[in-house]
Amino acid sequence: MNTFIAIVIIFGALVFFHELGHLMLAKRAGILCREFAIGFGPKIFSSKKGETLYTVRLLPLGGFVRMAGEDPEGIEIKPGARVGLAFDDSHRIKQIIINQLSKYPNAKVVTVEHADLERELIIRAHVDEELSETYTIHPEADCIQDGVPTQIAPFDRQFGSKSLLNRFLAIFAGPFMNFLLAFVLLAVYALTQGIPLNESKLGKIDPGGPAAEAGLQKGDQVLSVDGDAVNTWEELVTIIQKNPKEELQFSIERDGETMAVPVTPGERKAQQGGAEGFVGVYMPTEVSFLGSLKYGIEKSGQLTVAIVQALGQLVTGQISIDNLSGPVGIYQYTDKAADEGAFVLLQWAAFLSINLGIFNLLPLPALDGGRLTFLALEGIRGKPIDPQKEGMVHFIGFALLMLLMIVVTWNDIHKFFIQ
Repeated sequence: MNTFIAIVIIFGALVFFHELGHLMLAKRAGILCREFAIGFGPKIFSSKKGETLYTVRLLPLGGFVRMAGEDPEGIEIKPGARVGLAFDDSHRIKQIIINQLSKYPNAKVVTVEHADLERELIIRAHVDEELSETYTIHPEADCIQDGVPTQIAPFDRQFGSKSLLNRFLAIFAGPFMNFLLAFVLLAVYALTQGIPLNESKLGKIDPGGPAAEAGLQKGDQVLSVDGDAVNTWEELVTIIQKNPKEELQFSIERDGETMAVPVTPGERKAQQGGAEGFVGVYMPTEVSFLGSLKYGIEKSGQLTVAIVQALGQLVTGQISIDNLSGPVGIYQYTDKAADEGAFVLLQWAAFLSINLGIFNLLPLPALDGGRLTFLALEGIRGKPIDPQKEGMVHFIGFALLMLLMIVVTWNDIHKFFIQ
């Protein structure tokens, strides 16, 4: 149950901040954002604030920001249609009732001769057989169909009307927020747990562990082990892991004095298989606000490079697709991280956030990277790709991504439950 709660919180945060990036930059550019959604499928919660509907949906597999103009606008009023019109104090159309006119007795019913809801913002209509009038539409007017209002989107509020740079930023902001979130999580980790130091000084000592039984103390500076000089934490760990159950002579400095301490590492299973030694000592740390910010930047960069390198190995065939993990695998790894404690879970969340950011930047259809690729092509060509052709590419890409998800999920099930 704790793992499920951790998954919901982590993925909810990753998706929320990703979509928040899209929403903030889209609104900043003046794009009408119809919906901000966490999840897919049926709505389980919705609340409208301003012109945006905020929803939580049943399937927690992502989210979206529905921007006007990204898909063809579904509002169309054809000549000859009978509609009802409601006006504001300035006699501009505030509501256009498409059907069920009897429910709006105060609306003015007209027969449409011409309607432009995007550029001219007018409706020219017949009030009777002889009289024709032209009405101005309020730029935030609603079309009401089957009792459901939908705000119109004048062209200057649509995604496609904005500059190439503003559209690029609105799309790029989602992945960027994932990198920013990872930086914040790692900086918080360093600020609360201390910044790891790659030196041979001992950090926290596990009570009852081999180091504690040998008399080692936090703050001891390890000078050498079995006569071999030790300068970094990595060197110390390597020696200990290679010598399970073998007595080692530690030369340490404590309070300005040098002393020899015999230590016999315990034995445990290594992550790569086999056995390794351990003494129950943690890496030394220091608490520093500026240092925490630096740690967040450096660690985010290291994780980004590692993930990109792994993707490169996947593309070149150096690692198999079987090594990819989907929802099942992520659940299993989250379970392990949750067992290690809240701060390990914090680092895992940062890793997932960077993963999500990089994955979305891949130049694949249906992903942010695919949409950025089309914008880049527009910049090179000097004109946009045909929206219908682009939409078809994204649709096919989405179907292929779903197929990949099924394959990866099956691999996870086989890996964790069948083997």
